Amino acid sequence: MAGCIEQMDYEILLKNAAFKDTLRYIAEHAPKVYYVGPGFKVYDRRLIGVPPVPVGVGPNYIMLTYVKPCHGSFVLKLPRDEEEIARIVAEDKKYNNKRKSKGRPGIRI
Repeated sequence: MAGCIEQMDYEILLKNAAFKDTLRYIAEHAPKVYYVGPGFKVYDRRLIGVPPVPVGVGPNYIMLTYVKPCHGSFVLKLPRDEEEIARIVAEDKKYNNKRKSKGRPGIRI
């Protein structure tokens, strides 16, 4: 699924929002939420944001924040891909272990 986000099969769940609002939306609406660091790639697209960056996972989708310069932040719902889910889960474990060892709290919603 490389290329422009516009070429993907996606649904916009929240648009032109503040980044903090997208974090809250994912936390409230996704059945499972994993946390990754900024710059982590999902479908070859780097996630931008203040850590920890949430990625929501549902039965048939991945939900993430997409930052579009000059337009704000969006929550996108993308098709679920098991390889991407495995990478997200592994990064969540790595990221959370790293945060715990540094004793750094994440952003509060």
